[in-house]
Amino acid sequence: MSQEIKVTGMVLQAGNIGEYDKRIVLLTKERGRISAFARGAKKAPSQYAAVCQPFTFGEFSLYEGKNSFNLMWAGVENYFDTLKKDLDLIYYASYFCELASYLTRENNDELEILKLLYQTLRALEKKTIDIELVRCIYEIKILALYGIGIEASRCVKCGSREDLIWFDARESGVVCNKCEHGKVKVSPATLYTLQYILYSSIEKLYTFKVSADVLWELKKIIREYMRYHVSFCSILVIKCTSLSRFWLIAKGRFQPTASSLPP
Repeated sequence: MSQEIKVTGMVLQAGNIGEYDKRIVLLTKERGRISAFARGAKKAPSQYAAVCQPFTFGEFSLYEGKNSFNLMWAGVENYFDTLKKDLDLIYYASYFCELASYLTRENNDELEILKLLYQTLRALEKKTIDIELVRCIYEIKILALYGIGIEASRCVKCGSREDLIWFDARESGVVCNKCEHGKVKVSPATLYTLQYILYSSIEKLYTFKVSADVLWELKKIIREYMRYHVSFCSILVIKCTSLSRFWLIAKGRFQPTASSLPP
């Protein structure tokens, strides 16, 4: 039976449907990831025009039909307008939304991932820590919330908690010096940072900075890990329609700046 439901969530993606309508993908507190149609959203003027933009967070009233949801009303709490004024931030925020969309499902409890995504976009807006550190924190944490997190508290070979100085992406975690089986060397500072990201609450994630060496190690760890464990990362591209280009994000090549953009 059709009914009206209210959900709290964020628009992950938005696409055109026909001449007048839009389809949006929402990550919600109550229903996980769902899709909804916004009838007449492309007409001018439309009450849905601003609502149907990626990164929009708020309360959405949906009409639940037999096979789909239809947007009826929305009360926006945050448009994240600051992100939309900076091309680099748009790319990163879009990637974070794409990854969240890939890892979430309808009717799953995705509250923690929604909270993580919201706090991550806030960190992008504030610009208080390196944008690449934001990316590392987000990737490490979202994979842990999804259930395929890195083991950083003990050796994945023997279980030892001592001399954890290697990282083995194939084995999904750190390795002690005795077992000595890993491609990436992990400094004590990087190990501590990795553990902090994995075991801290979401609210405390974007409250610290790291040295250039630690950031380099974190980037190498998460790149290797995602290459082995998340097939999404080998194919993900975000289309920049204004430039008619595709930016490959998940292989560590995503460093767009005004001076580096292609003609």
